[in-house]
Amino acid sequence: MKQAARRTLSALALTFALQGCGTSAPGSADGLRRVVGTDLIGAQGATPEDQRKIDRTVVGICAAAVWTKAECIRHGEARQ
Repeated sequence: MKQAARRTLSALALTFALQGCGTSAPGSADGLRRVVGTDLIGAQGATPEDQRKIDRTVVGICAAAVWTKAECIRHGEARQ
């Protein structure tokens, strides 16, 4: 469970870092907050509640097509 949380956090950090490399800025901080949410704050993957927070964050990222379908599927496979 901790390894999946670390991968999720690493992927999020990479996503945010790469957004700064693009030619266009994010629409708004509020828009990004609506996609990513605030559930991840403080989650470490150490408890079932932490994992639910991570999963809720991933749902928003996948729904907004920030990650590819394959990446979203890989997250689900890592949880099983």
